[in-house]
Amino acid sequence: MAELAWADSGAGRPRPLPADGAFCGRLGERVGRAWLGPLSAVDYGGPLIAWMGAVIRRRRGEGGPPGYDNNPWWLPQEHQPATMAARLRVLAKERSSPGSGTTWRSAVPAERRSLITSLIGGAEEQLTQLRGAQQGKTVDAARQLLGSLGRAATLIDQAVRETSAGALQAGVALEDLAQWARLPADVLAKALANDRNGRPGDKG
Repeated sequence: MAELAWADSGAGRPRPLPADGAFCGRLGERVGRAWLGPLSAVDYGGPLIAWMGAVIRRRRGEGGPPGYDNNPWWLPQEHQPATMAARLRVLAKERSSPGSGTTWRSAVPAERRSLITSLIGGAEEQLTQLRGAQQGKTVDAARQLLGSLGRAATLIDQAVRETSAGALQAGVALEDLAQWARLPADVLAKALANDRNGRPGDKG
């Protein structure tokens, strides 16, 4: 299974983990639930993806994010089972006022949260490839730097729009979102409208 996770990551040529990868497909087969693999593949905040990330980082000889361990079986606190008392406290704190008292996970659909995480991960992978890129011939260094930076910028721009759209639907004011994203409000509004128009069936 570790080999499948490594292959899905692109091995020596890093890429975002695909939702229809061999690892998650095989996982669904092994537990007799074909739907489980694809569902787990898009749960980017879950422990399974954390396990895959640790396996991949160890293969690449890289350290984990701050506060994380490279032991695949180590669970960060947010992945450890919550007690019933803790869950009740969280529910008690959530209020119905849009955009303020709600939590991100309760207000933004899992599909959008997974997409945002995937976009950020893709941008990180592009930037990781730039380590040591400022070597060799000028034209080669410039091509690699600008190519990866451009792809990372595209992914970050999309992550900004998806984050803004999720927060806007949860009731956060457009003016606040524009300020935080460092964009004019009319530019952000137009970008979000264009995204909605490009998605059949999206009434957000």
